[in-house]
Amino acid sequence: MVLRRIGALSLAKVMSAIYGAMGLVIGAIVAVFSLFGAAVGAGAEESAEPLVGALFGVGAVVFLPIFYAIIGFLGGLIGAGLYNALAGIVGGVEAELAEG
Repeated sequence: MVLRRIGALSLAKVMSAIYGAMGLVIGAIVAVFSLFGAAVGAGAEESAEPLVGALFGVGAVVFLPIFYAIIGFLGGLIGAGLYNALAGIVGGVEAELAEG
């Protein structure tokens, strides 16, 4: 069996979900480190920099999943389009499927 075509919108939605989940994990990690840095910095100086670090960390949890999901969606669209264009030339990907 040869995979001749991939649904571009279908792949884009799946990639968007995968990348959005990765963005949530990475955003949480960035938030933890930013909040830790803000807490350490708050004891050392009396400026607004620790607050900026804390806001950056919280913003990462919101912004990164959205950004990653958009990039994943666009990457899925482009990847499926490239595959569909090149599969006609090179013959596609051969896959062996079994009934389960």
